[in-house]
Amino acid sequence: MTMAGWATRTVLALAIGAAACCAPASAQEAEKAFYAGKIVRMIVGSGTGGGYDVFSRMIAPYLAKVLGTTVIVENQPGAGGLVALNRLYTATPDGLQISLSNGTSAAFAQLTGDQAARFDLAKFSYLATVGAPPGLWLVGPKSPVREVQQAVDAKMKWRWASSGATSGLGIGAAFTCEALRLDCHVVQGYKGSADAGLAVTRGEMDALYVPESSANNFVRSGQSWALATMSREKSRFFQDRPTIFQAAKMDADQTWVMDFLANVEKLGRILVAPPGIPPARLAYLQEAVKITLANPQLIADGEKAERIIEYLGPPGSLANAQAVVSSVTPAQKQRVLDILGKAK
Repeated sequence: MTMAGWATRTVLALAIGAAACCAPASAQEAEKAFYAGKIVRMIVGSGTGGGYDVFSRMIAPYLAKVLGTTVIVENQPGAGGLVALNRLYTATPDGLQISLSNGTSAAFAQLTGDQAARFDLAKFSYLATVGAPPGLWLVGPKSPVREVQQAVDAKMKWRWASSGATSGLGIGAAFTCEALRLDCHVVQGYKGSADAGLAVTRGEMDALYVPESSANNFVRSGQSWALATMSREKSRFFQDRPTIFQAAKMDADQTWVMDFLANVEKLGRILVAPPGIPPARLAYLQEAVKITLANPQLIADGEKAERIIEYLGPPGSLANAQAVVSSVTPAQKQRVLDILGKAK
């Protein structure tokens, strides 16, 4: 091991011990001993090469160093990530299985009563939110529409590219069209954001809703134009473009629709474990994740790969989930169902 590597590991070890100073030393030593030499499985609910797979493989070796374990990434694709979350929800709560999951799509699946979602998102053991990138509304490079108000005034039939009614592309399209009262046709069947983006570039489709990293790639390459960030805060990549709340005049109902979408998207990339992990072990694992995600080299790796790490701790992550799946009223839930129904 190099001196730099030894120093980094030493600092991390000291940090995890110091951060847990309020717990009995014997308990901390017991958890450290429990993890030593074991294998932690980091579950990904999609195939290899996807965004969550890349993110997980980037994080895994850093977490392994902090825990003193081997962390392996295991792909369990199926039902848009729901199969993996179902398995995690009923897995042995020993702290040896975790998952980086799409909290936004999981929340919508639970809210809409998707038969494939057999979990309560508010009951998982939350380790962190790794990041919650906002969505962008994109149009083609030759589109005459360059501002949100122009889009509202155009009185045209908007064709939105989507890969499915409950995909990020479909959900974003449905909520945007509802909030701004646009005349829309959400077209399903695109394989993903790259395929949908190409359709918008060619002029086959008029609009696209994608996370900021994908939007940045499309706009930088001249494939698209960004109308607005669909959040209360501007995207880090599009500081020159307004938020939807700045760009559009919306009444209270329209504002609720956009705020609801923005709040669900705050769930973002959640790092979760099964419910019921013993408190001391969960605290130890949460602190290990916190230290991992604060590692300057990991953050730099993420910046380079445009996998931005913006850490939110367990209490805030759990609160975001509860606000969406536990606090929503029956009337609001029905409204969500109605909105998504228009995207089918």
